[in-house]
Parts: sequence; structure tokens; C-alpha cells
Amino acid sequence: MPNIKQNFIALFLIFPLISIQSINCQADTKSLFLADSLFNAKSYQEAYKQYVDILKNEDAYSPAMLLKMAYITEGMGNHEETTLYLSKYYDLNPNPKVISKIKALTDQTDLKGYEISDKAQFFKILTDYQQEITGAFALLLITGLILSITSNKTKKLQYYIPIVLFLALTFISNNFLKAPETGVIKESPTIIMREPTAAGELLAKVNPGHRVIIKSSTDIWYQIEWEGKDAFVKKSSISRL
Repeated sequence: MPNIKQNFIALFLIFPLISIQSINCQADTKSLFLADSLFNAKSYQEAYKQYVDILKNEDAYSPAMLLKMAYITEGMGNHEETTLYLSKYYDLNPNPKVISKIKALTDQTDLKGYEISDKAQFFKILTDYQQEITGAFALLLITGLILSITSNKTKKLQYYIPIVLFLALTFISNNFLKAPETGVIKESPTIIMREPTAAGELLAKVNPGHRVIIKSSTDIWYQIEWEGKDAFVKKSSISRL
């Protein structure tokens, strides 16, 4: 009876959470359908307002939506916003055409942060499937633990090394297999400093469009990666992706 009671309580607590999540997903889908309908009807201003609201929920938007937002803002002549949405799209789906478009919008051929390499592509695949990879390692870890518990004493030792290995892989996948936080420079000019102070060494003075990896945050500064080195930029100069 105690087990039945505990299971009932657990289900009673979990069911509302699942229901709320399902309702939120339906609401997001409905909002996106409405926005897409407005876009297809060429009611771009109304569609854009809907897309902006959807974008506030990071799990709701899609790459296709970002391209539509870029299309609308380019038509409005707001190239800064267009660059931002294309940079967001690049984070989800990096490809040369997006890079070419961003360079054309910013009128810069030497933009940094958009390099496509085999290593970066492979790491992106890993981060895209981070939950699945972590789940697989966790399942193998649990399987190893079960086998070690149910086996006789003479066979227990052969499971210890795999258990430790899968434990380490699960920990690494869960804590370190994550896409880096990125941002796009939005102000002209933006000053990149060696230290987080206006009196520090000047590294570069750049125009909007450059994509950077944000490593940490301190006061009014972001610590970023610039040409393979640590640098600092004022938060007001960067839009986080």
C-alpha cells in the first residue's frame, strides 16, 4: 500500500506539469501558425510582431522563422536586425550562403566568427544531440550497474572499468557538451579591449556584424574570444544570440 500511495502522489504531481507543458507547446504552435499565415498573406508588419513574441521563448522558434524575420526586417531597411536574425540562423544551421548574405548586408568581406570547419561542424552535431548522447551513456551506465549487482562475485570486477568509463562519459556529455554562447557586434564602432577597462590596451575597433563567442560576464563587460585570444567588449555593444 505505501508504494501504491507514493506512486499515486508522484503521478498526481507530474501530470499537471506535463499538461502545462503540452498546453504551452500547443500555444506556441498556434502562434507560429498564425504568424506564418500573416506572412503568407503578405501582412508582414503583423507577422513580424507575432514572430517577435514567439522569439522570446527560446524553445519555440525555428530556423525558417528566423529567415522570415530577416526577410521582413531587410524589407524595412533595418539591416542591424536582419544581421541579428541571420546570425541566429547561422548558429542553428551554418552554411556559406548565410555568411555571404551577412557580409553583403554589413558591406564587410572580412567578418570574423563565421568560419566553417570540419571540427566545428562535428562539434555542432554532438551539441545538437547532447541529450540523446547523454541518455545513451546513462543507459549503458545503468545497465553496467545492474549487471554488476546481479552477477556473481567472480564476474563483478569485469564491470568496474566500463561503469567508471560510462560514468565519466555521462558526466562530460551532460556538463561540457554544450554549444558556446555567442553574440553579434551591433554598434559602430565597437571597441575591443585587452582588459575590462577603458584605460586598457586597445585590440581592435570594428563595425557591426562580427560574431563572437561569449566566455563570461563581468560588470558592464563581456569576456569574448577574439582572434584566438581573450578580450573584452561592453555589453551594450553586443546582441546575444
